[in-house]
Amino acid sequence: MINILVTGANGQLGSEIKNIYKKEIFKFDIPVNFIFTDIDTLDISNSIFLKKFVQDHSFDFVINCAAYTNVDMAESEKEKAFKINSYCVKNIVDSLKDRNTKFIHVSTDYVFDGNSHIPYTEDMQTNPQSVYGNSKLDGEKLALDYDKSIVIRTSWLYSIFGNNFPKTIHKLCKERESLNVIFDQIGTPTYAFDLAIAILQIVNQSTKENKFASGIYHYSNEGVCSWYDFAKAIADKAYSNCIINPIESKEYPAPVKRPFYSVLNKGKIKSTFNIKIPHWQDSLNEYFKNLNNN
Repeated sequence: MINILVTGANGQLGSEIKNIYKKEIFKFDIPVNFIFTDIDTLDISNSIFLKKFVQDHSFDFVINCAAYTNVDMAESEKEKAFKINSYCVKNIVDSLKDRNTKFIHVSTDYVFDGNSHIPYTEDMQTNPQSVYGNSKLDGEKLALDYDKSIVIRTSWLYSIFGNNFPKTIHKLCKERESLNVIFDQIGTPTYAFDLAIAILQIVNQSTKENKFASGIYHYSNEGVCSWYDFAKAIADKAYSNCIINPIESKEYPAPVKRPFYSVLNKGKIKSTFNIKIPHWQDSLNEYFKNLNNN
């Protein structure tokens, strides 16, 4: 029996892992037992309580989905962003030291500055342009201080759970005749269900083959689009008559400069773990199916 702790289990990614486990969507090769926690059941900022919790349960894996993700708000809540995205990661790592527990930590494309013109590989120079990006990069470094850690950077995450871009666009399409959406920021959406499956594949494979390939990996869906393209696809798949208009970033000022280019190269995670990644359009179709059935 493999014991797995998931922190931040009420967020988008944590909720997807929980749903997959409860509905037995993913089949493990060995028996598994998950413990899902969030701030109400496990405060990972409390290092003493966390260490005792980990010791009492003898976890084989810890999957950290807890994160502060409000990019704009982080500029005025720097202490809170660093507490969750950095300090809490240190607490987890400290609680795992001298144990054989493997750690999977989720990070972001915001560790890059968005000035590249080719997909980012794991070894390319980081240069975060925001408090959020800096707090996540700090968390990455702390996670990798532990030699049994995998860091997975992802981008444009969305899910049937929680609040996200597709849900917002879907809602606004019902309320308005037209929407203005930025077309000069390029990246790739990530359906949290797909990322959850990939993480479970890594856990299953690492256990079955008794090896754990530590390091940084990138995961998003396949393909490339702008926020405008993404919004247009959402409106089309929702059979909405709402008109989506493309605008430049300068026409939609925000407290934080978004990366103009944040496409991630997924070659490493695909080759290391033999993971097949769906195209973002196909995953958006699955999102709508699951949203309607949920």
